[in-house]
Amino acid sequence: MKKIVLTGGGTAGHVTPNIALIPELQKEGWEISYIGTEKGIERELIEREKIPYYAVRSGKLRRYLSKENLKDMFRVLGGISDAKKVLKKLKPDVIFSKGGFVAVPVVIAGSKLGIPVVIHESDITPGLANKIAMPHAKTVCTTFPETLKYIKGGKGVNTGSPIRKELFNSSKEKGLEICGFSADKPVILSMGGSLGAVKINNALRKALPSLLKDFQIIHLCGKGNADESLMNTQGYKQFEYVNEELKDLFAAADVIISRSGSNSISEFLALKKPSLLIPLSANASRGDQILNAESFERQGFSKVLQEENIDRLEEEVRDLYNNRQKYIDAMEKSSASNGVDMIINEINKAANIK
Repeated sequence: MKKIVLTGGGTAGHVTPNIALIPELQKEGWEISYIGTEKGIERELIEREKIPYYAVRSGKLRRYLSKENLKDMFRVLGGISDAKKVLKKLKPDVIFSKGGFVAVPVVIAGSKLGIPVVIHESDITPGLANKIAMPHAKTVCTTFPETLKYIKGGKGVNTGSPIRKELFNSSKEKGLEICGFSADKPVILSMGGSLGAVKINNALRKALPSLLKDFQIIHLCGKGNADESLMNTQGYKQFEYVNEELKDLFAAADVIISRSGSNSISEFLALKKPSLLIPLSANASRGDQILNAESFERQGFSKVLQEENIDRLEEEVRDLYNNRQKYIDAMEKSSASNGVDMIINEINKAANIK
């Protein structure tokens, strides 16, 4: 049986694309194993999928000087040793890495053992972990076409991002029912990532009295960010966190307000949902969300609102809704709406499997 090792972790964004690939890999007869860290978020998410899981050491490499860098360098070296032992035992035909620091020792170990490696880079500019790992890869898949210019050796392939198939098996009616909404008023879905986004939450709630005259609003506000005083507001439903319900809430939404993390906006594209993107500022991140949002705006998929102008949220989301068909038409023309098939094709090619 052909064997593959998946790796990636540190955040859910480094794991959920791997989870999107699992059902299709299983259909094609792959035996799947996963390598992550002992206590990383990836362990819980992957064990939930009933995939064999192996833990290795890893360190967080930093772009700035820190005493911790030396300690983490030794952790990475230990992780390479750990990963070699696991890979020699599993004997995979190929490794697929979604990035994050746990992937670095796995990719390096795989390369040293002569195992072909396929990497996926979600953001426009590669993160530090993938920069370190890319020289050891046979193929680097990208979400954005703009990323290809950062990949040397002609090994870059623009595949788009893998999207979980269950997102397409959804019900608008069920989403409306979950929220207690009617079918005769449009729906705005606001989300700020798994932890919510305080500035977006505050701006949306400030605009509620006006927006609720014309819209119903689903608000994924993040753990601990629910406003008790708004619990019984008609046409407004807030959730601290959702899991299985998300696909139906997406189906119920006419437009979405969101940060611009790569995985989330790739899902909006696949589902043809017009979005108002409010990227994290460069002060709060390495600036990847700003570039992601600019790319989607350039391609006609989204409107972009910079965080410093968040007081214009109501005006911008109304404009998005009024012109929503323009954005839907642009997304309909995109060939990169779901990267599962293209990525599996690259995996097969790297493993020399027809």
